[in-house]
Amino acid sequence: MAASAELRIAVGERGGDVSGLLLRPDGARLLYVLAHGAGAGMRHPFLETVARLLGERGIGTLRYQFPHMERRASRPDPPAVAAAAVRAAAAEAARLAPGLPLVAGGKSFGGRMTSTAQAEEPLPGVRGLVFLGFPLHPPGRAGDQRAEHLAQVQVPMLFLQGTRDDFADLTLLKPLIKRLGQRATLHLVEGGDHSFHVLKRSGRTDADVMGEIADAIAEWSATTVK
Repeated sequence: MAASAELRIAVGERGGDVSGLLLRPDGARLLYVLAHGAGAGMRHPFLETVARLLGERGIGTLRYQFPHMERRASRPDPPAVAAAAVRAAAAEAARLAPGLPLVAGGKSFGGRMTSTAQAEEPLPGVRGLVFLGFPLHPPGRAGDQRAEHLAQVQVPMLFLQGTRDDFADLTLLKPLIKRLGQRATLHLVEGGDHSFHVLKRSGRTDADVMGEIADAIAEWSATTVK
């Protein structure tokens, strides 16, 4: 069984309060502070599925809204505001689950804002970062400047990336992972796009892929997060 609770998280003067959703299975061994992407909130079906599957594997999740999503604004928050929301959510996770190891990250924009916050000042209690499609660059504009801050991140990082992701040219991502050394692990989802959708001709379903993602997070965290 898993316990769920809706909550409010105080981000601060520029961000106000945002919504959060805690899902904690009985006997949880880890809590993932899970941020949404730029254009979809914490209740997006992708994140709902990730949270459910991780809960089945003994990993709790704290999902939360960025302030722009709470206001239903179309434009994402500036990095400083988004990073403040990440920091507030991580602090709330530590308060709600004292003693439970934390990892943080999320989908696309949410993952990048999490690593931005971690690079600026380590998030208390966070022992690793998990990226669900790191947005290395905009589609059609290959580059790795968005990842320069990762050199300042000193906790283990797991990159889950689709091989058809047009936000991450693998000829740039793979060398980046190599430069980060033992801190970084890359798990490629064969045929997945930025949303981890796979084509029918791949012979796999999106449900298969979601199970693969959850398994990869569970296995990595069991061996890496101390």
